[in-house]
Amino acid sequence: MAACGNNAGEAKAPASKDTASSTAAPAASTADDKGLELIGSNDCTACHSIRVGQGPNTGPAYEDVAVKYAHAGDTIVNHLIKKIQTGGTGVWGSNIMTPHPGLKEDDIHTMVTYILSLKKS
Repeated sequence: MAACGNNAGEAKAPASKDTASSTAAPAASTADDKGLELIGSNDCTACHSIRVGQGPNTGPAYEDVAVKYAHAGDTIVNHLIKKIQTGGTGVWGSNIMTPHPGLKEDDIHTMVTYILSLKKS
């Protein structure tokens, strides 16, 4: 399953500190860096990309999520935290968002805050 990172037959060059990730967002603040780090250290990018057009996705690009909820106000953060914890379907089509009950609420809050910061100006 390529989406899960199963590239057993691929040779990979050693990573260096100067190598930029192809899914990384542009330079950001420390809080944004933490959100991006948490997204990268969990299974989020198996289904979501940061930017629109970064590749085929099961779920929406985070940039699209930010645009959709740009005018929703502060209450959307708690709604999205619960959505990530419990999963669901129907908001973005028929694909299923798997639940993530093991993630810490503070970490999810950091990730959601980062995602919502991606809205286009």
